[in-house]
Amino acid sequence: MRILVLSDIHANLAALDAVLDAAPAVDETWVTGDIVGYGPEPDAVVESLRERRVIAVRGNHDAAAVGGDEIDYFNEDARRAMLWTRGVISDNTRVWLAALPERVVREGFTLAHGSPRDPIWEYVTTVPVARASFDAMATHHGVIGHTHRPAAFLNDDGVLSLMAPAAGSVLKFGTRRVLLNAGSVGQPRDGINTAAWMTLDTDAGTATWQRTPYDIASVQVAMRRAALPEFLRDRLAYGG
Repeated sequence: MRILVLSDIHANLAALDAVLDAAPAVDETWVTGDIVGYGPEPDAVVESLRERRVIAVRGNHDAAAVGGDEIDYFNEDARRAMLWTRGVISDNTRVWLAALPERVVREGFTLAHGSPRDPIWEYVTTVPVARASFDAMATHHGVIGHTHRPAAFLNDDGVLSLMAPAAGSVLKFGTRRVLLNAGSVGQPRDGINTAAWMTLDTDAGTATWQRTPYDIASVQVAMRRAALPEFLRDRLAYGG
């Protein structure tokens, strides 16, 4: 099966559209959370994903958008953007987001936003945290998001290593256990301002990471019109 993996779109429709235009034909699309928040077009992003019939899990911003207390832990800019999001999303968007599960098991993968053991909040950035994530998974593999950085943790019979994939990187994981992060579509934070995404081929046992440019300036204009925080607008330009 060929799968498109997206994460952390953050209501950035221009980035999402660019990725969908660039991506190859696939059998399924998986989204590992934070579909809304930060960005200016939450309804349009959700509608695009609904039309595509994606398989998605809930991120902390998705939970906060429908009234969850996750907003209590946001920094000032994230909180301002989330209060704006809560005020503008449609009932259809709210219902769709509220129905997202925290975890999904699909094709031998556990899908979660943060980590398999703490799907809403935990950041998997180190080998010790990744080890705990492998221990928490009933499946052989996992896909996550939340960090806004592409990554792959490989588990060779208990020996763990971390890979930081670049655009075009292909990982042939075969029988090894892996925990994969596609990076962020709508707000990358690895110093690269292009939208990050990943494809999986479950038959071949491969993961491929890609980057796609999009019209950042148009998104910044839309954010300015919505009076979203300046820092969130500016960081799109440098991927930080």
